[in-house]
Amino acid sequence: MVNHYTTDLNCDMGEGFGAWNLGNDEAIMPFISSVNIACGFHAGDPSVMKKTVKNALKHQLKIGAHPGLPDLQGFGRRELHISAEEAYDMVMYQVGALSGFVKAEGARMHHVKPHGALYNMAAKSKALSDAIAEAVYKIDPELVLYGLSGSELIRSGLNVGLKVANEVFADRTYQQDGTLTSRKDPDALIKTNQAAIKQVIGMVREGRVISLQATEVNIKADTICIHGDGPSALEFASLIYREFQKEGIRIK
Repeated sequence: MVNHYTTDLNCDMGEGFGAWNLGNDEAIMPFISSVNIACGFHAGDPSVMKKTVKNALKHQLKIGAHPGLPDLQGFGRRELHISAEEAYDMVMYQVGALSGFVKAEGARMHHVKPHGALYNMAAKSKALSDAIAEAVYKIDPELVLYGLSGSELIRSGLNVGLKVANEVFADRTYQQDGTLTSRKDPDALIKTNQAAIKQVIGMVREGRVISLQATEVNIKADTICIHGDGPSALEFASLIYREFQKEGIRIK
């Protein structure tokens, strides 16, 4: 008998500027189940936000806000020293902005997923994760908080009363403490599609990942992130979709 598994497949989108500059975003949408839309701090602008919301609804995807640090030049991937209060304010501001576009289309936002350095900082810092979770809860307690599997952000979301989604990454390597390998490390990204597919299927079916230190790390894969900004993003999205079908993994 074949075991069937269900997982959400999410993609970071709306990270261009100007409504004509959306890359592969819409082409990837048929292969995923939810989108995280940039809110202007690390990438994106009002025109891109509006267009991405419309496209996501056309493809019946769940829509999430993707708030980041105010660092356009560094694409939100450089750590900034911010206080918990600043993190709260940044998330409140950005999620509120995207929420306006979603409500204007007669829809409701589904989740919030911090971006880049803010995401990684909150995975380790209880103060930052508590602030982010509080902001999300006060905006709408029905929102789902996406965070790194087993991280402080997941714990903070649960503590404040939010539904959470433990997130894993298809194309990133892991450390033995369950954190992602820093992008400064040459081994941060998995080099081939085949290796990425093998890793992500193992995370879904077996609840574990092999770290760069060759240790097994227990992991929960409620949602899987694929990145939409790489040169082979569309190819990888279609590949992972087909492989999941073969493995009896339902994307929902």
